[in-house]
Amino acid sequence: MNDLPLPGIESLTMAWAARGWLALLAFTAAVLVVAALRKPCRRWFGAERAFQLWLLPPLALLASQLPHATASPVQLPPLVYTITSALGATAPHADVTASFDWRAAALPLWLTGVAVVFGFAVMAQRRYRERLHGATPMAEVSTSRPVVRAASAGVGPALVGVWRSRIVLPADFRQRYDATEQALILAHETTHARRGDGWWCLLAQMLVALLWCHPLAWWALAALRHDQELACDAAVLREHGAQRRSYANAMLKTQSAALALPVGCTWSPRHPLTERIAMLKLPAPNRQRRHTGIIAICGLTMAVAGSVYAASTPVKGAGDSAKAAAEYQLNMNVEQNADDGHASQPEGMSVELCMVPGKTGTVANRDRGWQIDATPSPEGSNRLRIDVAVMVAGKLVAKHRMDAKLGELAHVTDKGPDGVHDYTIEVTPLAGCPARVAAEASPARVTEHAKNASVRVVAEALAATAGWTLVNPDALGNGSVTLSFKDMPAGTAMQRLADLAGMKPVFEGKQVRFEPK
Repeated sequence: MNDLPLPGIESLTMAWAARGWLALLAFTAAVLVVAALRKPCRRWFGAERAFQLWLLPPLALLASQLPHATASPVQLPPLVYTITSALGATAPHADVTASFDWRAAALPLWLTGVAVVFGFAVMAQRRYRERLHGATPMAEVSTSRPVVRAASAGVGPALVGVWRSRIVLPADFRQRYDATEQALILAHETTHARRGDGWWCLLAQMLVALLWCHPLAWWALAALRHDQELACDAAVLREHGAQRRSYANAMLKTQSAALALPVGCTWSPRHPLTERIAMLKLPAPNRQRRHTGIIAICGLTMAVAGSVYAASTPVKGAGDSAKAAAEYQLNMNVEQNADDGHASQPEGMSVELCMVPGKTGTVANRDRGWQIDATPSPEGSNRLRIDVAVMVAGKLVAKHRMDAKLGELAHVTDKGPDGVHDYTIEVTPLAGCPARVAAEASPARVTEHAKNASVRVVAEALAATAGWTLVNPDALGNGSVTLSFKDMPAGTAMQRLADLAGMKPVFEGKQVRFEPK
């Protein structure tokens, strides 16, 4: 038996649904923290430190997706693939119909939204770059980035791009601004490049595309761009503090950007100009306050990321055996019956799978071409959602989602795609892995076939093969069973036989005692 993920889109759907809500919660909490602290932080430690608060949302997202240590799934020995039935032994059936999987519809919708938002950003970036056609290099300007003069007065000043970023100045740059203002504008754009603000813009656009359905994502994008400009202003004024008036005049002379620039920084009053000019009047924080701000933000970042990581750790609820179980055992029986009016022997598989929650267990009979995939997921107190897929000769013939209670049998019957065969799936989930205890009780393996045989007689035969002593065989009753075991561990066979009699075996050394379930 191998643990394999469900193939294709279903595996992606399950992972998206399992981790997506954690990402949304982590992002929401981090953005709310930033929204509450950005203005006080700007007042106490300066605009540069306030902008660094935007590290919190991506780090919180990352922390929410980090893996946690979980119990490793324990592999069972190869299991038998036979038809198992019982005469005179009945079990309560809980009819479960296949429910609508909202994840299957939501994932394509979300992916479509991601593609649309990302596509609009790419088109906006391309439209801005198209307006740079005809731009000429300004070799006389000495900066760390290439500088070009746009063909239009309505383009720039701006820092465009990330990898090969360049500074774009308007066509009338020399005429519109005096020498001091020109130097300040170049210092502003160079500071953007030195601070890596183009990368921040790219990261922000990617997060907005991924979280397009979250209203806070769009607000965060606008707020980040605003804080980015304030931080750049503050960094420039630390070096040119005596030229605040010229800096304000340069802002007032700059036209609003006609087109959006998703990846890059436009030096324009698309951001609240009054707040930027008002900030110019405030005294810059001294070095001690700026360093204190770094320490405070580092501590806050570690606290938020650590809290998110701790909150995303699966919690085992007291008294909730479904959530507390480190693994589950699924006793499964899958049968194929012909519905063509002719009597025929049903075909199928009877297996026991042990696996951890959320992981897929796969068992296959290559001789018959059968394969069963099952994935258990906790659903409230003592309940599991079980996704089952049955393949025959490489073709998917049955796929169901079953809701089952621990210790009780869930049952579903449906017609296969060929319209001829009915498929019956029966699953009894158990907490832990009793089959492993049974399998480890004896290394002996049995091949047993019985038709209308006494439960007690079959149990005594199994005990003789394994070298056990039955303490209370009368507890099994005198019911008759029809069954077939093929090279099955003796303990597993005894477990299955006891299940048919409504009992459970307790293995104590070389003794086996039967107790009511």
